[in-house]
Amino acid sequence: VDFGLYRADPARAPGDYANGGILGVPNASGPMSDEEGRKKKLNSELANGRLAMVAIMGMLFQNGTLGGTSSMWGLGAFEQELGAQAPFGFWDPMGMTKDGDALAFRRRRETELKNGRVAMLAAMGYITPEFFKLPGNCATGVPFADIPNGLAAISKMPGAGWCQIILFIGLVEKGLYVYDPSRAPGDFENAGVLGAPNGSTMVEGPDKTKKLNSELANGRLAMMAIIGMMVQDGLTGSAWGDWALYTDSPLRAFESELGVQAPVGFWDPMGFTKDGDVDAFKRRRESEIKHGRVAMFATMGYIVPEYFKFPGYLSPSLGLKFADVPNGLAAISKVPGLGWAQWFIFCGLVDFGLYRADPARAPGDYANGGILGVPNASGPMSDEEGRKKKLNSELANGRLAMVAIMGMLFQNGTIGDASSMWGL
Repeated sequence: VDFGLYRADPARAPGDYANGGILGVPNASGPMSDEEGRKKKLNSELANGRLAMVAIMGMLFQNGTLGGTSSMWGLGAFEQELGAQAPFGFWDPMGMTKDGDALAFRRRRETELKNGRVAMLAAMGYITPEFFKLPGNCATGVPFADIPNGLAAISKMPGAGWCQIILFIGLVEKGLYVYDPSRAPGDFENAGVLGAPNGSTMVEGPDKTKKLNSELANGRLAMMAIIGMMVQDGLTGSAWGDWALYTDSPLRAFESELGVQAPVGFWDPMGFTKDGDVDAFKRRRESEIKHGRVAMFATMGYIVPEYFKFPGYLSPSLGLKFADVPNGLAAISKVPGLGWAQWFIFCGLVDFGLYRADPARAPGDYANGGILGVPNASGPMSDEEGRKKKLNSELANGRLAMVAIMGMLFQNGTIGDASSMWGL
């Protein structure tokens, strides 16, 4: 086919073969007389081909990861089991079921159901005592009303009370709800609807499937909820504690610093400040401010030359005018070496002579630096709130500029022309 029927012809358009008709059928049909329609169909072929290239790569990777094609299309061993629900469907990111072991799946489903049911009871147990407690005594001289909510109740409960709970659970599990391998996971002979031991049953059909799926979904949610409640309780000291009470948080050291702004507040997803090292935080803040200030200059330096350039010569000896220096990355190769040397010397003089770091001052605050960094000794601002707002604005604008200049550099490097970046 490649060397006999569809031979490449340099005189024809790419992909257009003398023997290839419409849809590539070698029937000599075509070319299409409607030029606009032909152009539309050729564009469609290109678009569909691009989509297909992405699709086939995804299929190959999925097939290679799952180890078979059946599970790619929802035909896996457990796709039709309870709990395979939108939006994830059958979700097994760890590949626990890829071996198709039905016994292992059943064991995990039993565990999931039991943990989910316990978690639902536990979540309700966290909430209910906030509104209602049993009258009378839990033990001699220990009223139910005096038992605190949440984790604090563990130390208040008498040992005999814990024994009663453990014995009760053991009797329920070994006597009332006895495991039966012949029944579905979590289905017990003596358990009726909602687990009540009244012999009630649900009619087989879509309604029962929906309710069983709901139980699994609610159990999964409850497992997440009870873990969250326990963590919050443990860190704040009460079941519904205010996170402001978590005074041991390493983030406390810096959450009142400049730059802590809505919507993310003190944002440190990599945990750089979790050790509470003030010196390290100060060094990073100095770096952030310096990079932000440089990025703001750089961003303006990308935009301004599109509308204005200095008159005269950049290098009289070379006959190089400012107007002849291209914008963006292309300027790097046009500026003479002595010009770059002047830049480095100037920046060094400013950095080491005019704006000297002073450990006694805040990061980025220099004795010779006035408002907007002009060395005119203006400032500091007398309005503390206004000053804080402007310093926060500087940090926010610097962060935006760092992202912006990186985008401009990549766009310029990809397109190859700074002017076309701005639609000029």
